Amino acid sequence: MLQTSGFKIRIVRFVFVLVVILFFGCAGTVKNMREIPDEHAAYAPDEDRALIVFMRPSGIGSAVQSSVFKLVDENPELIGIVAAKKKVAYHLDPGEHLFMVIGESADFMKADVQPGKKYYVLVTPRMGVWKARFSLKPIHKDQLDPEKLAKWEKQCHWVEKTYESDQWADSNMPSIESKKIKYMETWLQRPESERPALYAEDGF
Repeated sequence: MLQTSGFKIRIVRFVFVLVVILFFGCAGTVKNMREIPDEHAAYAPDEDRALIVFMRPSGIGSAVQSSVFKLVDENPELIGIVAAKKKVAYHLDPGEHLFMVIGESADFMKADVQPGKKYYVLVTPRMGVWKARFSLKPIHKDQLDPEKLAKWEKQCHWVEKTYESDQWADSNMPSIESKKIKYMETWLQRPESERPALYAEDGF
């Protein structure tokens, strides 16, 4: 009986350690995205368009990838699949936009951007029921710690969307749409002051 009890304890410990490694690990595995060597990456805003860098410096939830979308007439359009310690650049027209991030749930962020400006948004993980959930956290220029931003940029490496990325989004669209509908309702019930927003003046 004691041997059986000891075996069960070892199993529980093993599972606990495995969960800790998977959730609090470091860089995440890149799937359905192309890794770009930092020395070959040169992303800058166009004169008539803005650029947003979505980056995920945290290693929490590294076993789970986060997917970022822009909602166009409420239809999700994939920007990129962002693993831990990765970042993706997105060029867009000036004006107001709505973004969504998907993990176990969905969360949203408004943005108002200006042409020729570069913006930063953190993809932040947190513990969900079965896997990681994510939120979009805009970096506000007036609250920025330049050293921290430089550290995040150094920690994160570039990835780009590919044909396989869009194939992944198409094949998972029923689940993506379902999460969008479910969690958008919750998001809209929050006071507007509590909804994340990226402002025009946050650009560099």
